[in-house]
Amino acid sequence: MRGGPAAVACALTMLVSCASITVTGEDDADRWVPRVGETWQIQLQGAVDTSIDADVYDVDLFDVDEAVVDALGAEGAHVMCYLSAGTFEEWRDDASRFPDEVVGKPLKNWPGEHWLDVRRLDVLEPILADRLDLCRAKGFDAVDPDNLDGYTQDSGFPLTAEDQLRFNRLVARLAHERSLAVGLKNDLEQVGELVSEFDFAINESCVATGECHLLTPFIAAGKPVFHIEYVLRPVEFCAVTVPLRFSSVWKPRDLTVPWEWCPAPD
Repeated sequence: MRGGPAAVACALTMLVSCASITVTGEDDADRWVPRVGETWQIQLQGAVDTSIDADVYDVDLFDVDEAVVDALGAEGAHVMCYLSAGTFEEWRDDASRFPDEVVGKPLKNWPGEHWLDVRRLDVLEPILADRLDLCRAKGFDAVDPDNLDGYTQDSGFPLTAEDQLRFNRLVARLAHERSLAVGLKNDLEQVGELVSEFDFAINESCVATGECHLLTPFIAAGKPVFHIEYVLRPVEFCAVTVPLRFSSVWKPRDLTVPWEWCPAPD
């Protein structure tokens, strides 16, 4: 388990009363570590509403400037930068850096977005490194790297589970080298192999799909699960996720401002 003695102590007490901590990561720099039960808000569209009393915010790396990150930090919130690690998005500032041969099939219902050939670490590592440099420079505390499950999708490439593990571990390493906490986004099939290398999990719709139990190794390791449901409302999903000690929120699918939280775990 990453995080050293302080994080282990929190895990052993199931993080009932542990506060957010920092740990010594690669390059001997402090890294924030989120705790089980923290509230969170994710907003990827529109001007960020900084008035919400959430412990953790998840906002877009490219679209949110440093002043917003600073304002949230001044209010005591920790802030994640959202980026899509496993897909190509044609509207991003660095889109020209992706050669055609690493850009695969489009994502259904997401115009302008395509799966990446995550086997091509030679191409993708420098792009990801620069993105995470930007994340750190803007003052973010953590990374929400989306689409870490291309091997389970119709990507256009013959990706294997081992290919995905290698790529996901690269994402975690690059984040930790920059003293950023990093979450495992979805990729439920590989939680067992990756829980020790990621600081938290982010999941979409595990209640609707009946898969929340696959995320419990994170809680058992003293690491939070930040969870979103889009179709189900809190009255339908909180009874499942509160006993699991997930940090659950309802959001509209376009990830604008509105939110509804589950009650905090006991």
